[in-house]
Amino acid sequence: MKIVVKIKKGLSNRIIVQFPYHPVLLQKIKSVPDYQWEPDNKYWSVPDDTATFQQLVLLFQQFSPEIDPALFKEQRRYANDKKRETSLKCAAEFPTEFMDTLNLKRYSRNTIRTYKKQFISFLRYYSGTAPNDICEEQIRQYLLYLVNEKKVSQSYQNLAINAIKFYYEQVLGRPTKTYYLQRPKRENKLPSVLSEEDVTRLLKTINNLKHRCIIYLAYSSGLRLSEIVNLRISDIDLNRKLILVKAGKGKKDRISLLSETLVKYLVEYHEKYRPRVWLFEGQDGGKYSKRSVQMIFHKALAKSKISMKASMHTLRHSFATHLLERGTDIRYIQELLGHSNLKTTVIYTHVSKNTVDKIKSPLDNLDLE
Repeated sequence: MKIVVKIKKGLSNRIIVQFPYHPVLLQKIKSVPDYQWEPDNKYWSVPDDTATFQQLVLLFQQFSPEIDPALFKEQRRYANDKKRETSLKCAAEFPTEFMDTLNLKRYSRNTIRTYKKQFISFLRYYSGTAPNDICEEQIRQYLLYLVNEKKVSQSYQNLAINAIKFYYEQVLGRPTKTYYLQRPKRENKLPSVLSEEDVTRLLKTINNLKHRCIIYLAYSSGLRLSEIVNLRISDIDLNRKLILVKAGKGKKDRISLLSETLVKYLVEYHEKYRPRVWLFEGQDGGKYSKRSVQMIFHKALAKSKISMKASMHTLRHSFATHLLERGTDIRYIQELLGHSNLKTTVIYTHVSKNTVDKIKSPLDNLDLE
């Protein structure tokens, strides 16, 4: 006979627990603090709080209890409230000089937002402890928590380290040696690149004029997503067929290519949409959102039935690789991409088809006929 245990939301901040008489179940329910037997209704009741609810789930899990969904929803709301309460407390304790120094050093908005988010997470971990009182060993323990428990990526861990280092070194002026942090090794991943045939298939799926201009521009000029949405009309030089990329990554200005094929579409697009300030504007006249651009790309990717996992940044990788395969000097590609170090650009030689084609497999040298 199957034993049915029911756990439901009750009145007056109580949880109802119902089950047929069984000595084991009776022992379990009596181990819960402040339990009560309700003889009129023939059920047990316990306090409605997170600790008690979790205890009930563990006590009766072997009986696969029927749990009221409202209880799960309430526990999630309680957990979110506690997280929000902790976040507000951390925000109240957040050192104002952290933001002041970031702004004075003219860090980008993305970097400021990322550093602030990372440092608030750090403060939340040591909630109740003033940031100036957190020692080197505590910082190391937090990083171990991120790696071992949160299972964060190497890039996420590096962001956490950068934010923490910024506060203690740049804001408080402490020397690095007082809290040396072992950085993770970077993964040597090759960039994902679409073939020219795949790019052709993808571009042919886009019929909307505005969408076409955006995706064509990403591939033909090798721009980052943030650079595309930040382009102004004045940054496009149709006569010289050049694009001025202002304050790209690292706050560097650079020049990139403007495709002759794209020019005719841009002229048609400008006449139809009449953008006022930004090259690509949303319905409210502001910048076109990054999310909208990503949705355009992924819709085109699905429509073209390309199986490879790709993103908007894949078009930038493909731009560089295809230029290299067609004989463009790698130093010119470096300038077009805005790379400070040639080593960053050299990675495209590892994915260039021409590089691989020049190498003959040793198997092909054998006379196997």
